Amino acid sequence: MGTTVTHAPAMEGLSQDSEPRHGPVKPGRPAALTRRRRRENLAGYLFMSPWIAGFLLLTAGPMIASLYFAFTDYNLFDAPRWIGLDNFSEMFGDPRWRHSVQVTLWYVAVGTPLKLIAALGVALLLAQSRRGQAFYRAAFYAPSLIGASVSVAIVWKAIFSDDAIVDRTQKILGIDAGGWTGDPDMIIYSLVALTVWQFGAPMVIFLAGLKQVPRELYEAAEVDGAGTLRRFWNITLPMISPVLFFNVLLETIHSFQIFSSAYIVGGGAGGNACGPADGSMVYTCYLYVQGFENSRMGLASAMAWLLLVSVALVTAVLFWSQKRWVHYEEGAR
Repeated sequence: MGTTVTHAPAMEGLSQDSEPRHGPVKPGRPAALTRRRRRENLAGYLFMSPWIAGFLLLTAGPMIASLYFAFTDYNLFDAPRWIGLDNFSEMFGDPRWRHSVQVTLWYVAVGTPLKLIAALGVALLLAQSRRGQAFYRAAFYAPSLIGASVSVAIVWKAIFSDDAIVDRTQKILGIDAGGWTGDPDMIIYSLVALTVWQFGAPMVIFLAGLKQVPRELYEAAEVDGAGTLRRFWNITLPMISPVLFFNVLLETIHSFQIFSSAYIVGGGAGGNACGPADGSMVYTCYLYVQGFENSRMGLASAMAWLLLVSVALVTAVLFWSQKRWVHYEEGAR
């Protein structure tokens, strides 16, 4: 009787050394993905490199250098000499510097609200459906595109000069006040008029905010008997308060940075680069005078950094105050 050898049934497609049915895990795939990500990151950095180089060479580098110059006596020709806080001490004791601060604060406190009031008023008119609406929007927005140019400032100076259109209009009305650009007390008003004339940019932002206010709120208020002013105060302003905050923040910062219009409108009048008797001596104009006309770049750098810190503090105060008067939708903050 012979012995029979039984063989274990072979498991189809599986042995001790075989891989699972879904195939072997390729050990090279993670390395390939890593190389691909590296190539993509390298391409991204290459595209960003012009901006990075420009930021380091034209923004970050000069800012760091000016921070050092703020504590030195530097006149653009000789090597800077470290003097500590002497530039700041001289600045605070300078009556012209204090005058430039007063002129700038007056300009910001008067020009910014008037510009925003004009922008909001025109936006309320344009928010209503009417014929030619696109034309009116473009016409009101155009001054904000060209208002900051040198050519407009030159024309503005000519308009408010002696025996120009504003002076002649005043004489027709029986007011013999002369041109505004030659009057130390009136030249700042011409700058305010110029900035109010450029209300187009905040107007467009206000208009976008007004379009987002639900019509149902106004209809419900009308049913309750609310008048136009009450609807504006209790519905429109709270609903567009985030947009209003944005415009207040931007326009306040822009007002502190005014330079070209003040320098051009006031330049040469009364033999002074910033208006007759320093009438248009805003902070940045006096900074320019110290840095480039008096060749005191160390003092100008100290003034620039003080302006930067001051604007940052004003911005921080505005952000702190928004929780009291800015109303966001739940979850939108």
